Amino acid sequence: MILNHDTTGSGPAVLLLHAGVADSRMWEPQRALLAQGHRVITCDMRGYGDTPLTSEQFDNAGDVKELLDSLRERPVAIVGASSGGNVALQVASAWPGLVSHLVLLNSAFALPGTRSLQRFARREDALLEAGDIAGATELNVATWLGPDADDDARELLRTMQRHAFQVQLGAGEDIHQLAGPPIDLGAITARTLIVSGGQDLDHFRAVANHLAGRIPGAKHTQLGWAGHLPNLERPDEVTALIADFLAEPSA
Repeated sequence: MILNHDTTGSGPAVLLLHAGVADSRMWEPQRALLAQGHRVITCDMRGYGDTPLTSEQFDNAGDVKELLDSLRERPVAIVGASSGGNVALQVASAWPGLVSHLVLLNSAFALPGTRSLQRFARREDALLEAGDIAGATELNVATWLGPDADDDARELLRTMQRHAFQVQLGAGEDIHQLAGPPIDLGAITARTLIVSGGQDLDHFRAVANHLAGRIPGAKHTQLGWAGHLPNLERPDEVTALIADFLAEPSA
């Protein structure tokens, strides 16, 4: 199955991979400006936005590779937020020749969860087990958007997260997601920018430091004002940061 996707603009390709609390709509603040010099690709991973969940086995990195193959795009820059960052790492590690640039916004990665992340997960699980989707949605909005996010950003995240909960909980046990290819950080050849948020959970700052020390040549920028989704919190600033990095020659 080819992921629901959209393309706009022309030039070198850049794929935007959404966070696990969102869908491709999270990139609306970036699409038009990046499309002035790039072919911008956005997609919804399975169970998000307009891509359904089916009973077949899948892994997100494999789905992304299949999408890029169908679009005949290579090399491609990938910008990944949170869990989308982890998918980007899988793709850049498994198929290094496919990825020219890698931008990771508060990327997820398999480090042990800190107390703050474990506390969030327990609260979310309790709300969902009680059938309180609205409460779980509000918990996510409060946790993942920093203080600079405006009301429109909060409402957008609320809409995306509520939809994802409804689709995924509606699928019940009929989900067969595989882990996907293992990540070898040393195998990544893409020019890499790691962005972390000073207002984000400490787990993701630890991940950023870990990645920065192990991906060859990676740069690490911490935005002191940023929460977990800085592209929704200060859209213009983060769009400029991404565009400037993509303008650098590939590694």
